[in-house]
Amino acid sequence: MKPTVSPSTLDRIRALIARGPRTILGLAGPPGGGKSTLAAVLHEAFARHTVVVPMDGFHLANAELKRLGRDGRKGSPDTFDAAGYAALLHRLTNPRPGEVIYAPAFRREIEEPIAGAIAVEAQVPLVITEGNYLLLDSGPWAAVRPFLHEVWYVDVDDPQRHERLIRRHVEFGRTPGEAHHWVEVTDEPNARLIAATQWRADLRFDWQAGIEPLHRSRS
Repeated sequence: MKPTVSPSTLDRIRALIARGPRTILGLAGPPGGGKSTLAAVLHEAFARHTVVVPMDGFHLANAELKRLGRDGRKGSPDTFDAAGYAALLHRLTNPRPGEVIYAPAFRREIEEPIAGAIAVEAQVPLVITEGNYLLLDSGPWAAVRPFLHEVWYVDVDDPQRHERLIRRHVEFGRTPGEAHHWVEVTDEPNARLIAATQWRADLRFDWQAGIEPLHRSRS
């Protein structure tokens, strides 16, 4: 069944589009939480007014991860060019008339980022960016949150999320055993780190409940 969102969620997007001239919405959450699916649904509903720029386009290349000795934990915070991502968000926040800004994309079929794959035209009022570490407040990631006008924390129950992750890893080449091991050793430590940042979001998104206020606490 094709995923859908509530009318109130669509109304929220309309309000963000109307803010103009350029608003950036962040969708944050753990691996397998449905961020890219939500971004795709929102873009399909407002195709003329939105463009999706995923954080995953800033994965370091596999050759660089191998050189750094980080290829065994691809997807962790230090396996991305966080400073480059923040710099792109800065550019996207203040587009020049007539300017086209090109963003990278991540291709799962080759497990590599592709430069210049996403064109963001100056007149597009809403950029939707999604990724794991939008709310992280350490290192170069701390520069990301100030460029996001609003952030939704995309939540889903852990069993469903684990199932999605395992299915995804198998689909892109891992054996079921390898997929389970990767989820346990790499994805879940990252998920716990991400969950600890959710208080920095503006709203919580749930596929059943829609968007709702996030009761934030620093404790």
